[in-house]
Amino acid sequence: MMMMRQSGRRVAGLGSRLFSTSVIKGVHESSRIAKPSLLARQVVGANGGIVDTFVRARPMVEMFRVRQYSSTVTLQGETEKEKNKEEEEEKKVQNNVNTTADSEKEKGNIVSYWGVPPSKVANKDGTDWKWTCFRPWETYQADLSIDLNKHHVPITFLDKLAYWTVKSLRWPTDLFFQRRYGCRAMMLETVAAVPGMVGGMLLHCKSLRRFEHSGGWIKALLEEAENERMHLMTFMEVANPRWYERALVFTVQGVFFNAYFLGYMISPKFAHRVVGYLEEEAIHSYTEFLKELDKGNIENVPAPAIAIDYWQLPAGSNLRDVVMVVRADEAHHRDVNHFASDIHYQGRELRESPAPVGYH
Repeated sequence: MMMMRQSGRRVAGLGSRLFSTSVIKGVHESSRIAKPSLLARQVVGANGGIVDTFVRARPMVEMFRVRQYSSTVTLQGETEKEKNKEEEEEKKVQNNVNTTADSEKEKGNIVSYWGVPPSKVANKDGTDWKWTCFRPWETYQADLSIDLNKHHVPITFLDKLAYWTVKSLRWPTDLFFQRRYGCRAMMLETVAAVPGMVGGMLLHCKSLRRFEHSGGWIKALLEEAENERMHLMTFMEVANPRWYERALVFTVQGVFFNAYFLGYMISPKFAHRVVGYLEEEAIHSYTEFLKELDKGNIENVPAPAIAIDYWQLPAGSNLRDVVMVVRADEAHHRDVNHFASDIHYQGRELRESPAPVGYH
């Protein structure tokens, strides 16, 4: 009995410490702070009694925070590594670009304004493509099977006016150039490249004003202008124009540009018909050019490199081959402009009929 009372007193004495609100509050308070706290634990002693002991434990909240912080640090570390890796790669690329740009500057080449050298394009044989005015995918092979004898018979007053206007321009041209067909072709192309640009520009502005498509005619006319300009770039390699011929180009182009601009504003069908007849005269001029080459009056020199690449001519082509493909181009321009004029004669607009895009 005596021992039971003493045990009861011990338990009663321990109850005030183990189960009081002060102890629970202390444990609760310890879980809030970030420092290790003392927690009470009951341990059975050697003699069978209960002994109070205290252990230093880390609160669960702190442990969770530590885990969360460690995972965040790990993610941030990986992100920093990836970012540093990307920065290193960018620096390498930039260093390569700067090195290339510096080498290009040392060679005297012009580097584009953002510091990146132009992309390198190669031929089929792996050699560098040296033309920046056109690319390999813009080259083509002319259709030599096109009918060269087609002629639009003038019927209406505007047709006859266009026909005789072109015929009247041929007389001073024959008188000035006579049989110098190389210089004649050069002069012809400086004029022939104007109508496509003027027509494409006016159709472009019209499309912007009316918020409507052009049916591809803007692109078709600009392709025509570019093709005629490539004719000029080719014949510049063959003919060496004199100073007065260059001065004549300024005069003729200035007059023709403004006249054609006004003519297209007033009557597009008349303007396109004029170009159609101009192309018919161009076919005649290049045919005479070929006759002189065949007779031997004009030396059949090797074809310029720009012509071989632009028309995909075989290696070893000569001037006669160049004149053949240029004449075929003029026949295409003849048909396109007569077709455009016919559309206007029907009271329709060009956009109502698909344009022959890609014909060059």
